Amino acid sequence: MEVDGLDYMYVKYARVWIPDPEEVWKSAELLKDYKPGDKVLQLRLEEGKDLEYCLDPKTKELPPLRNPDILVGENDLTALSYLHEPAVLHNLKVRFIDSKLIYTYCGIVLVAINPYEQLPIYGEDIINAYSGQNMGDMDPHIFAVAEEAYKQMARDERNQSIIVSGESGAGKTVSAKYAMRYFATVSGSASEANVEEKVLASNPIMESIGNAKTTRNDNSSRFGKYIEIGFDKRYRIIGANMRTYLLEKSRVVFQAEEERNYHIFYQLCASAALPEFKTLRLGNANYFHYTKQGGSPVIDGIDDAKEMVNTRQACTLLGISDSYQMGIFRILAGILHLGNVEFASRDADSCTIPPKHEPLSIFCDLMGVEYEEMAHWLCHRKLATATETYIKPISKLHAINARDALAKHIYANLFNWIVDHVNKALHSAVKQHSFIGVLDIYGFETFEINSFEQFCINYANEKLQQQFNMHVFKLEQEEYMKEQIPWTLIDFYDNQPCINLIEAKMGILDLLDEECKMPKGSDDTWAQKLYNTHLNKCALFEKPRLSNKAFIIQHFADKVEYQCEGFLEKNKDTVYEEQIKVLKSSKFKLLPELFQEEEKVLSPTSAAPSGRVPLSRTVVKPAKTRPGQTSKEHKKTVGHQFRNSLHLLMETLNATTPHYVRCIKPNDFKFPFTFDEKRAVQQLRACGVLETIRISAAGFPSRWTYQEFFSRYRVLMKQKDVLSDRKQTCKNVLEKLILDKDKYQFGKTKIFFRAGQVAYLEKIRADKLRAACIRIQKTIRGWLMRKKYLRMRKAAITIQRYVRGYQARCYAKFLRRTRAAITIQKFQRMYVVRKRYQRMRAATIALQSLLRGYMARNKYQMMLREHKSIIIQKHVRGWLARVHYQRTLKAIVYLQCCYRRMMAKRELKKLKIEARSVERYKKLHIGLENKIMQLQRKIDDQNKEYKSLLEKLSSLEITYNTETERLRSDVERLRMSEEEAKNATNRVLSLQEEITKLRKELHQTQTEKKTIEEWADKYKHETEQLVSELKEQNTLLKTEKEELNRRIHDQAREITETMEKKLVEETKQLELDLNDERLRYQNLLNEFSRLEERYDDLKDEMNLMVNIPKPGHKRTDSTHSSNESEYTFSSEITEAEDLPLRMEEPSEKKAPLDMSLFLKLQKRVTELEQEKQSLQDELDRKEEQALRAKAKEEERPPIRGAELEYESLKRQELESENKKLKNELNELQKALTETRSPEVTAPGAPAYRVLLDQLTSVSEELEVRKEEVLILRSQLVSQKEAIQPKEDKNTMTDATILLEDVQKMKDKGEIAQAYIGLKETNRLLESQLQSQKKSHENELESLRGEIQSLKEENNRQQQLLAQNLQLPPEARIEASLQHEITRLTNENLDLMEQLEKQDKTVRKLKKQLKVFAKKIGELEVGQMENISPGQIIDEPIRPVNIPRKEKDFQGMLEYKKEDEQKLVKNLILELKPRGVAVNLIPGLPAYILFMCVRHADYLNDDQKVRSLLTSTINGIKKVLKKRGDDFETVSFWLSNTCRFLHCLKQYSGEEGFMKHNTPRQNEHCLTNFDLAEYRQVLSDLAIQIYQQLVRVLENVLQPMIVSGMLEHETIQGVSGVKPTGLRKRTSSIADEGTYTLDSIIRQLNSFHSVMCQHGMDPELIKQVIKQMFYIIGAVTLNNLLLRKDMCSWSKGMQIRYNVSQLEEWLRDKNLMNSGAKETLEPLIQAAQLLQVKKKTDEDAEAICSMCNALTTAQIVKVLNLYTPVNEFEERVLVSFIRTIQMRLRDRKDSPQLLMDAKHIFPVTFPFNPSSLALETIQIPASLGLGFISRV
Repeated sequence: MEVDGLDYMYVKYARVWIPDPEEVWKSAELLKDYKPGDKVLQLRLEEGKDLEYCLDPKTKELPPLRNPDILVGENDLTALSYLHEPAVLHNLKVRFIDSKLIYTYCGIVLVAINPYEQLPIYGEDIINAYSGQNMGDMDPHIFAVAEEAYKQMARDERNQSIIVSGESGAGKTVSAKYAMRYFATVSGSASEANVEEKVLASNPIMESIGNAKTTRNDNSSRFGKYIEIGFDKRYRIIGANMRTYLLEKSRVVFQAEEERNYHIFYQLCASAALPEFKTLRLGNANYFHYTKQGGSPVIDGIDDAKEMVNTRQACTLLGISDSYQMGIFRILAGILHLGNVEFASRDADSCTIPPKHEPLSIFCDLMGVEYEEMAHWLCHRKLATATETYIKPISKLHAINARDALAKHIYANLFNWIVDHVNKALHSAVKQHSFIGVLDIYGFETFEINSFEQFCINYANEKLQQQFNMHVFKLEQEEYMKEQIPWTLIDFYDNQPCINLIEAKMGILDLLDEECKMPKGSDDTWAQKLYNTHLNKCALFEKPRLSNKAFIIQHFADKVEYQCEGFLEKNKDTVYEEQIKVLKSSKFKLLPELFQEEEKVLSPTSAAPSGRVPLSRTVVKPAKTRPGQTSKEHKKTVGHQFRNSLHLLMETLNATTPHYVRCIKPNDFKFPFTFDEKRAVQQLRACGVLETIRISAAGFPSRWTYQEFFSRYRVLMKQKDVLSDRKQTCKNVLEKLILDKDKYQFGKTKIFFRAGQVAYLEKIRADKLRAACIRIQKTIRGWLMRKKYLRMRKAAITIQRYVRGYQARCYAKFLRRTRAAITIQKFQRMYVVRKRYQRMRAATIALQSLLRGYMARNKYQMMLREHKSIIIQKHVRGWLARVHYQRTLKAIVYLQCCYRRMMAKRELKKLKIEARSVERYKKLHIGLENKIMQLQRKIDDQNKEYKSLLEKLSSLEITYNTETERLRSDVERLRMSEEEAKNATNRVLSLQEEITKLRKELHQTQTEKKTIEEWADKYKHETEQLVSELKEQNTLLKTEKEELNRRIHDQAREITETMEKKLVEETKQLELDLNDERLRYQNLLNEFSRLEERYDDLKDEMNLMVNIPKPGHKRTDSTHSSNESEYTFSSEITEAEDLPLRMEEPSEKKAPLDMSLFLKLQKRVTELEQEKQSLQDELDRKEEQALRAKAKEEERPPIRGAELEYESLKRQELESENKKLKNELNELQKALTETRSPEVTAPGAPAYRVLLDQLTSVSEELEVRKEEVLILRSQLVSQKEAIQPKEDKNTMTDATILLEDVQKMKDKGEIAQAYIGLKETNRLLESQLQSQKKSHENELESLRGEIQSLKEENNRQQQLLAQNLQLPPEARIEASLQHEITRLTNENLDLMEQLEKQDKTVRKLKKQLKVFAKKIGELEVGQMENISPGQIIDEPIRPVNIPRKEKDFQGMLEYKKEDEQKLVKNLILELKPRGVAVNLIPGLPAYILFMCVRHADYLNDDQKVRSLLTSTINGIKKVLKKRGDDFETVSFWLSNTCRFLHCLKQYSGEEGFMKHNTPRQNEHCLTNFDLAEYRQVLSDLAIQIYQQLVRVLENVLQPMIVSGMLEHETIQGVSGVKPTGLRKRTSSIADEGTYTLDSIIRQLNSFHSVMCQHGMDPELIKQVIKQMFYIIGAVTLNNLLLRKDMCSWSKGMQIRYNVSQLEEWLRDKNLMNSGAKETLEPLIQAAQLLQVKKKTDEDAEAICSMCNALTTAQIVKVLNLYTPVNEFEERVLVSFIRTIQMRLRDRKDSPQLLMDAKHIFPVTFPFNPSSLALETIQIPASLGLGFISRV
């Protein structure tokens, strides 16, 4: 490949493409620079292998250079700098495999690669996204081509063509189908017949009869078709027309292995069990010869029975009746049975059909022909000569061929008949203004065996390729001439010689037709003629070496070898005439019709003027009419027909603007997203894409606008090079950068570059940026290293400082320790020496002491012994003396004792006697008493069985006690009496015996007690053991109880939490359901309003068409009465109430007398209005005079109860007026019923019934809606109450009393009544307490104020006193006088103010009194009608003397019934919002209308209320219909409708709406009517206005969003413009001025200020802003997802900056809590996704967690589209995208790619009461409402 002038680019590390047998082209890198003359290039492949690439010694062509990575994956192949085959192939592969993008532009061609997978890129949202967009602005798509064709048709007033070509299985039919779907969706139909549906419905029919399964494609089109879609002047679809080409008839009778016949046959077989198909006698597809040859009757994933249903539905939609459908199916079934007809050979030249052959008999029955006749002519043929006719039998082989030919002929004619009927169904009676043709035709084909079909197909492709080349060449030439570039002839391949070889005189087709006319012509003789005519004479014609029955043609795509066998037969397409005659004689009507159509086509007089001759038609000669007529099988051969129709097609295409779609088949195995380079290159060469590239590359393929060039290559310019003139700047820079001026040219608006120059500039730019990056890196790295060095140096110094300090401290410590050690040693040594000295000294002293002690002790012992011996001597001597004394004394004492003993014995004897008698007994008595008492206690404690013993003991105790007492008394006597003592002694003995008994009993008792105590101890022990066990069990139970309590508590908490969560979830779900229901309801309202508008339009059109107005007759809008029935929900509308409303519009069927009367009345009304205006002016003058006069008059004091009297008088007056009005209405009603035709207004009339039915249905629907809302509310309340903790409602102080009372009140009703009573009492007490508290606080405040004032006064007095005391006496007197004068002046002023207030009150009351007097006077006048005029004149009546400005208004407006239309006209229809919004209070029309409603309510006039509200609603609808595109108007009426709705709520009298009212406002509430149903109507109207407002602002914002948010560079210089292809520069429309972000913000400010001026509710403004931001975010994101050039890091930065500006705007307007920011979250996350790192698993995890507002499809799409703008950015790896997909596979989100930009959030109107007092509202004169009076 020659690379001219780019030798300097072959340097080290440059990348090139080298041929490869497997991958076609391989990438390699130069290892050293190329020098001219080198024969070998040193290369390194991508896998690391080194290679020596030898250059061709003859051509010395260098391998093609590879484009920079920055250009890989471009939308347009012409944007590539190096335009050659490997660059194209690599770009397509990268887009298809890595980015999953199947569409790519190649100049004017759209290359579509079949993905073999369903992709979500054809939905309605994608169609809407491409609609109205320029072709280069969006990513390549079939919709972009269709949109371009549609726009050019509308702009250039020129017909368009979309030419779709490609191999079988490349996706041609699908592409054509999507193009037609786009036109059908975008344009819509001009009529209500849904033509676009019919156009789309033709696809399933044509696919069923013209498509079949092949080895390459499951749904391969076996015919070519050209569909012209017709449009009217408004470019809406009105019809279509289809031409077909070269149906593959041979497929009917033969299918190759793994292929099928046409789908319709298998659909019939699959539906054979249907009742209507029983007569066809069908069976399984494997039963029929014509459907089983391929051996593959079923396609995976396709249900033929279901497809049959679709085919029949499509036929029905296109107007093919059921009878015709069954006829078609009969013929098709007949063809199948015909294929099963078998022949038996009689001999070599004849054959026969078995008698009563079932397939043939079924065929004859279905076709309605004679069995014998058909059987005869299937085995015979007629030969006609000049003189006579012969009937000749034919061989079995010829009979089978004749049978197959007949089947093919029938099918071909049926195919043509269906096409004609489809065209009839798609034909439009409306004149066609323009059309877009979609050509779905076969691409270039080459197989191992190529026959007549491939020859025709390749011939057609030669013609199309020639047209394509000429068109591309023409576009290039136009571009050069437009830009005034010197035009040089580009050498491009012209395939005219090949076309001449085929179609010219003595060409291949001519010779073929000539050979067909020869009697003995054959394929061999034709081949010889070809060799003789063209071999060695035409360079494009060759003969194979090893064959004499084939020829080779050098086509534009490749050499193709054709086998001559079968050419003549297929060209003649012979069908025996006699068989056709048999079929024409059929009783089955449809069959002869097929052949009649054929005759019409063949007749020379009936040639179609449009030239639509279907190539698939097989022509046979007409039936012989006379013997002399020659019998020719064909008038025209197939080749001749094909050539003629191809010429007509080329004429059509040349008369249109063509658009090209080239479909590529990526592999032969139908694997999804698998790219076979060999097959792709083969098709790219065949379809002309590479030829387009070659033509572009031969000239100046790269083109830049001057601004784009400047933006991209600004980095190559110096500051001094930049001039104000961009064009001159670019010229100066280019002259310096590219020295060869032939490499570029300067056009008017663009710079043109030769191939490779952009890559060279990109290389220079990359080098410059790389050098700048290196410098930046160098500086940054130096700065970082210096910072690091300084940090390290500082750290080292710090470490040194600390180390040295540490060392110094260690040395000081060492010195201190050394010194301390020496000191310690000194003291230690001193201590040791001292201890040794002390020890020696101590030892010496011890020895001395011991020695001295020993000596002292010895001396002491000696002295002691002497002393002891003295003592012993003393004691011995004393003892001896004492012993002697003692002995003497003892003897004396012994004598005394003896004597005394004797005397004592005597005394003892006396004492013993006495002791026995008294003392002993006494002692015993004392002891026994105690013991008995103890025994008494113990015995009392014993059981009952010891009672007898206790009784005995007690008796003994009593006896003992008595005895004891007696003995006590006898003790004294016993001293005197011995006898008594003896007796007592006896008694003591007896008692001793008894005591002995008692002791025994006591002992027994003690033993029993012991046993009892032992038993008790045992029982106690057992009891204690049991108690301990019970305690243990109790402890265990307690722990279990606590555990259970804890579990119960935990479970309760968990249940509560789950319940709360469930409640929150259910609440959220209910809110979502409510929002969905609200959205659905609002969508229904929107649809209702649309249908209503459509109904009104149709009614107007119908009225205009039917009722032509007479001269002077002026029709009024009839929507008043119709809408009244829609919006009147009362079920008690009587005829009397309905008729006055109907009176308001003149009947269309009035008599002429009524019209004249109407005109007279109208004139009279005008005169009365003029008189009324003059009287009004005079009244105003009188009022002014009265004001001046009354200022001088004295006023009377006010009268008590004046207001009540005024109210009663006014009510009486209004009641009397009401009666008069009712009487007048009844009279008018009677007159109306007399004059009107009874058919219209009668209750039984159709119009009346329709209105009544509508009213009933609407009221029922309203009731249903109310019930649903009530159910939802009750569910919400019950769920909230279920989880709320029960609060203690006991508010009384004494809880016990309350509990007792509650327990007493067992009846639930009593409890409820008591509770209600308590609540009422509490409420009453609370209100009293609050009032007392308020009064107390007021009194307290007043007292505090008085105290404060007194304090201040006291302070002032003290200050004055102090000042006065300091002054001299004279000055003191003067100062006190001055102070007194000041005080009196202030008091005087206060009194004057109070006097003025009192005067005003008096004046006001006097005026009211005069008003009452006037009213009384008027009433008296009314009552005294019979009194003489003189009396009446004598009483002065001055009604004009009361000025209205001083009147105490009630906030109502009074108007006459006949002024209602005038009120609506002035206040609604003709009101200019701008003037009202600027000059008057917001919502003034709403207030005026409500005040009028209040007055009608005050009069209790339901007719007036209903009429006013209906007229208001209809008026608002009318003005919005008229000026619905004006934002101010829609915003104004949305604001006023909401204010009117709020007024109806605020003054409805319902407690919920009266909370914020003032007492005066509560007095103004409606008293007679409940307008809740009208509130619903107004709410619906407000919803409709809101939706209209959203549509208006969407239409305003839509053109700004993409330009302002995406395309405009808000931050200058961030995003560099990449090289763009041809598409970007061939926009369909010229730029009309670009929008910026500031434009969007200005528009937002405008919208916001308008809404604020109109007084719109703040909550409603927030909802509008949220909707606007959603539209901005959705449109921006959708555009981003469809534009590869916008998905870059720099664009993400721009988007985030733009979003921050919008957020700043929200902050400035205090709208951050409106929810608008949240609607931008998907866009923000998409921008962040463009900017974050996209390499590692951590990055993938971060992206998955960050992008929660984006769907998986959107995330993957953004990653696939991500495109680096500079070489320094890195592409997203396919493995990374797969990781993202794996991580997001569990996420459940919508598969939809684009956001719904048309979505409207459901709107709510929160109640917003007004603080404005109605009585203060003034009506400006500018509104023209002088006929309204304030009340």
